[in-house]
Amino acid sequence: MPILGLAPELYPKKPAHFDIEQVIRPNILALHPYRCARDDYSEGILLDANENALGHSIPSTSTLEPELQSTLGLDLHRYPSPTHDPIKKRLAELRGIPGPEYVFLGVGSDEVIDLLIRVCVAPGKEKILITPPTYGMYSVCAQVNDVGVVKVPLELSGNAGEGGERGRFSLRVDEVKKAVSADPSIKLIFLCSPGNPTGTLIPLSSIRELLEYEDFKGIVIVDEAYIDFADEKASAVSLLKEYANLCVTQTLSKSFGLAAIRLGIAFAHPALVQILMNTKAPYNISTPTAALALSALSPSAIDLMKAKVSTLIKSRGDLLRGLAELAPLGLGSVIGGNDANFVMVPVLEKNGSGKPDNVRAQKIYKTLAESEGVVVRYRGGEPGCTGCLRITIGSEEENKVVLQKLGELLKEL
Repeated sequence: MPILGLAPELYPKKPAHFDIEQVIRPNILALHPYRCARDDYSEGILLDANENALGHSIPSTSTLEPELQSTLGLDLHRYPSPTHDPIKKRLAELRGIPGPEYVFLGVGSDEVIDLLIRVCVAPGKEKILITPPTYGMYSVCAQVNDVGVVKVPLELSGNAGEGGERGRFSLRVDEVKKAVSADPSIKLIFLCSPGNPTGTLIPLSSIRELLEYEDFKGIVIVDEAYIDFADEKASAVSLLKEYANLCVTQTLSKSFGLAAIRLGIAFAHPALVQILMNTKAPYNISTPTAALALSALSPSAIDLMKAKVSTLIKSRGDLLRGLAELAPLGLGSVIGGNDANFVMVPVLEKNGSGKPDNVRAQKIYKTLAESEGVVVRYRGGEPGCTGCLRITIGSEEENKVVLQKLGELLKEL
């Protein structure tokens, strides 16, 4: 069954074992998407969408936050563009992909994750594969959609160092292959690179192995929310021209510092992008979000983003050195690859045994938040993360405070 809206010349050809029409649910392939008013015309006297022609009713003298006043000048009484092609064009240029037809926009990466599951995985019958410890929304979206979850943990031993192809939190490629060979109902593989909470990159060689594995007929999704804090050549976006069975998700929440506007991105073959466009809500990206996103993707804004990322990477190094100085108080060595804007460190037993301690870590976590006004994240319940606290890289002053308070509590608790 053809994909509605996709030109015949855009059908995927590589890899040879991948047939997107066998991955997409039949009811989604057959779906005739909702055609909204702005799909047809967006200029002239617009009397086609039952909008309020007199505009919004927020007075210019309202108590609206000063930084939001400028949004009142936008066409808030009009439905936004259903496609936002200028944003897609800038994203394609930024990431070095062929064009906007490779870009899909969602309300944060979470909408993209949920939509991918909905279009590919049949409720009650089919499954996704995840690699714990990983981002929790993959499992949440699966459960909401009545989809099974197969778990293949990352390498949890640190015997071969951190990250890479064999170290702690590396992808166990052979185990993933075994899982998908044993269970053809697995339609999607979710990988997080750099990982959350691991902060560890998955090498492109490992991702390529899964993309080329003929027993897996589904789609490999690489979640790159933190990719700008890693090596510039580490992104799986570079593989998109070769593999139609790859989808790379990114966001403006992290490196761009725009978590509040909720803009997520999927970079994928035009065939998958067309399916997502056919299925999404007609006006999922609001006008204020689109305006801010377009500004954030201007050349001057991208230069500023890169400068701030460089500052945070330097601060990450400073924080790592500061945490190492707390080792005599019962703080373990940082684990993971440190390729994101956070680090993860285990709290150890106070008796000097060297063993990670969930109870002590939880006490320190709660005391930091409730008594010291410093909020980090307890991750001790995740596989391979016993006793761990995840600490986001803050400003220079914030990093000094967290080190000071953490040192005080390690002495006390």
